[in-house]
Amino acid sequence: MKKIVNKTLILLAVIFIGKSFAHGEELPKQFDTPALQISPESKKPYKRQTVKIALLLDTSNSMDGLINQAKSQLWDIVNQFAFARCGDKSRPDLQIALYQYGNDDLSAQEGYIQQVLGFSSDLDKISEKLFSLTTNGGEEYCGHVIHKSLKQLDWGKNPDDLKMIFIAGNEPFTQGSKNFRDSAVNAKEKDVIINTIFCGNYSEGVNTRWQEGAMLTGGEYMAIDHNRQVVHIKTPYDDIIIKLNTRLNNTYVSYGPKGASRRALQEVQDQEAMALEEAVVVKRAVSKSSAYYNNAEWDMVDASKEDDFDLKNYKKEMLPPPLRGKSEAEIEKFLAEKKAERNSIQKEIQEANAKREEYIAKQQKSEAGELEKAMLQAIKKQASNKNLYWE
Repeated sequence: MKKIVNKTLILLAVIFIGKSFAHGEELPKQFDTPALQISPESKKPYKRQTVKIALLLDTSNSMDGLINQAKSQLWDIVNQFAFARCGDKSRPDLQIALYQYGNDDLSAQEGYIQQVLGFSSDLDKISEKLFSLTTNGGEEYCGHVIHKSLKQLDWGKNPDDLKMIFIAGNEPFTQGSKNFRDSAVNAKEKDVIINTIFCGNYSEGVNTRWQEGAMLTGGEYMAIDHNRQVVHIKTPYDDIIIKLNTRLNNTYVSYGPKGASRRALQEVQDQEAMALEEAVVVKRAVSKSSAYYNNAEWDMVDASKEDDFDLKNYKKEMLPPPLRGKSEAEIEKFLAEKKAERNSIQKEIQEANAKREEYIAKQQKSEAGELEKAMLQAIKKQASNKNLYWE
């Protein structure tokens, strides 16, 4: 039997060699190695679907309105993802990266471009970086910043992921030495869709190539009034949600070297949102009641939900002072109580927000901002191509 198999393999090899020579192909030097080698990596299934969004914001002098919209409407966009589902009805992961371009304070050698944050699902970090942006006049090189984001970010190789760039600005798309058409070719190679948001008149954006910049990868071209103020509607449920948010913060149990600072950052971002508008902190609180707000890196309650959680891995000095003298059983009980308390508060926030949205709907008004509407329109349209849908 072995001889028959060996002869068959030799015959197949001869046929393969003959065909290769017939077509003038050069045989690989490693031809004597097995033809099919499946690496351990290729056997591994891809992780859950991820929506990866790179947000490229023009931070030149005229863009204060755009930056303020990004700061206030981040939470609306995240909250919409609570209704997103993969084909198997699971929830997709969400990662956001942030670039700024066109600011005189940035390096001229780098093309007035800066990666502010790589892909992250840490909502507090994303908020912190958005609030760190300031505007200053400069040169806006769209092709260059797209090229950098494609080169620097880890876009991954999962063919099921939805990978998107949103670039917003108001100068011609053709500025700079890097041709935006070349960047579009690179984007298509990585299965990344470029969506363009022109801050100004629709026709002007078309004439200055913003529409072409989107069409080359099958993306959406949109024009917005970046200086338009979103009118937030005061509701009877706002104060309830804000108070629940304060209670929610008290369920976080920081640990490790970064715990205290990250716990402080959580409160700082609440304050930043409140400084913008009361409604913004309300929407942030709604985001904090969702599965997208996960802080396992510094919060023991979220960490305890992870499959590999083991209290034995936490040295005494890593724990917050109130837990250092407790037994393992006492700590587990404490975390279980905090987890139950948090779940209860998050449920109350969601119920209050449902009533809040119903109240706004009855006023026959909408709080949706220009940037938010533009991004969600493109996301939902392009998500269908990756078997993602909204409930």
